Amino acid sequence: MKLKALILVLALQTAWVLGTTFVQERSLANGTLILLETRPVDPRDLLRGDFVILNYAISTVPLNAFVPSRTNAPPPGQAVYVLLERRGEFHEVVRASTGKLTPGDGQVVLQGTCRYWWDAGPGTPARIEYGLERYFVREGTGNPSGKLTVQVAVPASGHGVIKQVLVNGKPYAEVMKDQR
Repeated sequence: MKLKALILVLALQTAWVLGTTFVQERSLANGTLILLETRPVDPRDLLRGDFVILNYAISTVPLNAFVPSRTNAPPPGQAVYVLLERRGEFHEVVRASTGKLTPGDGQVVLQGTCRYWWDAGPGTPARIEYGLERYFVREGTGNPSGKLTVQVAVPASGHGVIKQVLVNGKPYAEVMKDQR
């Protein structure tokens, strides 16, 4: 009986790992690719290693972009759907809502969560996090110099996945390898 329980537990854990991997890979393969502008911050976590915090231009959403228009940002923790459209090189915010949005041609919807700003008040833009704000890198490579952009795959669910981080248009790993 104990052997059967152990096998069941191991099978469930394996299924969970494989399922998670499958969902991520499917998002990367089938999601709409968008390019986002970002400004890096270089933190280091002693327990998790080097990573780059990515601060996106689309993370600050003006209140007049919301449908219906708002006078205050949504409460912290509220799901927010942001409609993005390519304008020039990057995708930018067209509209936002706390309810689901339907994208038109050339548009994509990215789902995020409203976060609290220390100076939030009436008229303050909403701060949205998309789960794309941290990019873990190899030890000693967490301080890139140059313009960072991020290629994100956005599946129909709206939960984006970082496909690639670029430094001056080149893949991050390649640039950091050349800098060593």
